[in-house]
Amino acid sequence: MAIFQFEESTKIGTVFSVDTSTLIVKVEELEKLRKLQVNHLIAIKSSKAGQHLIGIINRITRKVSNEENPVSDDLGLTNFLLTENILKVNLIGTLIDKHGQKENVFKRTLDTVPEIEANCFPIDGENITKFMRTISAKENYDIPLSLGKYSIDENADAYLDGDKLFQRHAVIVGSTGSGKSWCVAKLVEQIAKLPMANSILFDIHGEYSGEDFKSDGIQHLRVANPSDLGKTGNLQNSVLMLPYWLLTYEEMLAMLLDRSDSNAPNQAMLFSKTVFEEKINFLEEIGDTTFKDSITIDSPIPYRMENVLKTIKELDQEMVKGSSGREKQGPFFGKLTRFVQRLEAKSQDKRLGFLFQISDDELDIDWMNDLCDSLMQGSKNNNKKAGLKVIDFSEVPSDVLPLVIGLVARIVFTVQQWTASDKRHPICLLCDEAHLYIPERTSQDSASELGLKNFERIAKEGRKYGVSLTVISQRPAEVNRTVLSQCNNFISLRLSNAEDQSVIKRLLPDNLSGLTDVLPILDIGEALVVGDSSLLPTRILIDEPTIKPQSATIDFWKEWSNDKAQQDIPSAVIGLRKQSKV
Repeated sequence: MAIFQFEESTKIGTVFSVDTSTLIVKVEELEKLRKLQVNHLIAIKSSKAGQHLIGIINRITRKVSNEENPVSDDLGLTNFLLTENILKVNLIGTLIDKHGQKENVFKRTLDTVPEIEANCFPIDGENITKFMRTISAKENYDIPLSLGKYSIDENADAYLDGDKLFQRHAVIVGSTGSGKSWCVAKLVEQIAKLPMANSILFDIHGEYSGEDFKSDGIQHLRVANPSDLGKTGNLQNSVLMLPYWLLTYEEMLAMLLDRSDSNAPNQAMLFSKTVFEEKINFLEEIGDTTFKDSITIDSPIPYRMENVLKTIKELDQEMVKGSSGREKQGPFFGKLTRFVQRLEAKSQDKRLGFLFQISDDELDIDWMNDLCDSLMQGSKNNNKKAGLKVIDFSEVPSDVLPLVIGLVARIVFTVQQWTASDKRHPICLLCDEAHLYIPERTSQDSASELGLKNFERIAKEGRKYGVSLTVISQRPAEVNRTVLSQCNNFISLRLSNAEDQSVIKRLLPDNLSGLTDVLPILDIGEALVVGDSSLLPTRILIDEPTIKPQSATIDFWKEWSNDKAQQDIPSAVIGLRKQSKV
């Protein structure tokens, strides 16, 4: 049965003019005009039987009385229209009473445009509840995805299409204090409940790694700090080492090579040759017969960095016999000194210990299998029975953060790429504070540039291999445009910065760009949802999550007024010196 059964008496007006996806509706009664609001929905009778066109009110204009002068501002309307009560309406889709075997189907297409003088009706009261339930994706899933309730009808749960949200990448943005972390927590909470969930949350500040963010289905990992170095069994204790041999040739050079050095080509060439030889030596040591004849310089095969350093040092100090029989400087004598110094400095830097100061565990050929199992196995297959993995990067130095997160993303993507399509299980990367490592601007040939390229590739090609991105940021203006352009779902909480608002506006279709006008006035915890996952662009009140991130806004004045407030500066200084929060 059709959900809309409009009475003629409820009509608010008739179509006055039509322009592709925009209508002007003439409203005869001022009383009915007063009850309407911008961004509310109306239904327009279609020229096809059994159909209604659905539109969003973009502007409401009351006619000018005889005593008033016409407004001087350009409203985009002619003076003639100022003599009528009018609505400017953007068409957003069609509600079909029966489509095949299904009843009340909403499609985001316009098969027809309304006729002049077509009747228009408000969608309110019971009609709005029925309509919101009709467009929700609840019936398509055993366990539907809901973030909260619709702002225009708090009786109706706002369900999103979980497939389309992650298939086509998503963006969650909002100014600091807008409720963005709660929105992420609500999403994570529901992912974690799924029996074969598979997602990784990059936690940059440790706000999702506290005691209040623990639940069934959520596993917490952290990148190793100096106190973990030299220990075995780190991975089993949810501590991640990310050994140097996982880095590609280009990523290693980005960390170690000074491109301005006149000897940089020689240094790069010898490093490449030595590393490749060490990888072959390692495979010979373990008696490998599988990989030896097919590996490349970028193959993730363990090798000992101390052996590489020793070989390069020898070349840097090598003396050879000259034609006269006396010793002379070798071809690379003194040309590798700066490279050796940089390599030694990085290897000895405890802040980078998770990369360079590895144990025998990480030098095992099967260790990478264990790492990928920890990161990429779904809930039922995971040792901890947790498909949502939160990785705490808060102790990783900021200068290598883009490279390290890019490394994790690249490993996930390439493993998915090489997995047989019938065994490929989809995975989502939730990128919190994305502007720090998926930036709009970055220096060429730097480590951050290589990390960014990994995310750009995932944004463009990830869908084919079951890798999804969810970009989370408080500064969308600072997030890479290429990555954002590939995202088809936007969950935007309050954005007060005009530059950030314009980024979201540019990414939306022209007929929906007016929706962004509400971004600076959204309430805390209220979001504008636009994209493939939601049939209708709509405002949602995010429900409070049961798991809480450590992102609550601190009450400065109340804390300053509290004479019993506690501080612990000495412990913080100790943590600073140890480079560890543990």
